[in-house]
Amino acid sequence: MQLARQRERPHTLDYIHELCTEFVELHGDRGFREDAALVGGPAHFAGRTVMVLGHQKGTNAKENVQRHFGMAHPEGYHKAHRLMLQAEKFGFPLLTFIDTPGADPGLASEERGQAHAIAACIQALTGLRVPIVATVIGEGGSGGALALGVADEVLMLENAIYTVASPEAAASILFRDSAQAPAAAAAMRITAADLARFGLVDRVIPERAPAHEDPLPTIVAVGRAIRAALDRLEAAYDLATPAGVDALLAARYEKFSAMGRWREATAD
Repeated sequence: MQLARQRERPHTLDYIHELCTEFVELHGDRGFREDAALVGGPAHFAGRTVMVLGHQKGTNAKENVQRHFGMAHPEGYHKAHRLMLQAEKFGFPLLTFIDTPGADPGLASEERGQAHAIAACIQALTGLRVPIVATVIGEGGSGGALALGVADEVLMLENAIYTVASPEAAASILFRDSAQAPAAAAAMRITAADLARFGLVDRVIPERAPAHEDPLPTIVAVGRAIRAALDRLEAAYDLATPAGVDALLAARYEKFSAMGRWREATAD
């Protein structure tokens, strides 16, 4: 958890600028305002035109205030939803980068429909008729992360975390003591290895050194993993035909429908 939260870990724009060319950042939700906590736009990646989306944290106090620590408001998710639909309209694969403690929980965000904005993104992703690859690069917190996390392949860095609630919040609820966050984190099984074992992420990307100590090799490894994921999806499905896209959507639906199934062994 502490590694995933290191301020020096590379953020979404670091990955985009290193891995992509001709990135054009698109702004605004066409309704209220721009949200700097979530960035996105078209770019070229590995010989393809793609749409990229991701949470963006800051690298210092001033940037974190500007980026709201990567906690998007409803307008950020409205912007994401708009770009998801643009990706489908133009046939661009969608790449998402997940790195947020969670969506903004403030009263103003709730009044502007935070839950609905997140749900609209999840709904759009389930039926988006283009390949989707999501990568958890740092913190994957709650619905704010899941809004970008419904994908045909979900990748996760070795030292990232993905969780339904922050360990501090879980400790406050379960133990009535936020100081019990380390115990809550251990019990929640939020590491990449745990999530891969449970089938919640598809592949874990090793970090040769923790990403905050040596960012470039990690960024290169992520780019290699995303390219391989897109190659696998394009090889598995004939995405130039409606039938192939239908098969992609059916596999995506089954993938997420299978999550959470549990059956205990019973004695005869």
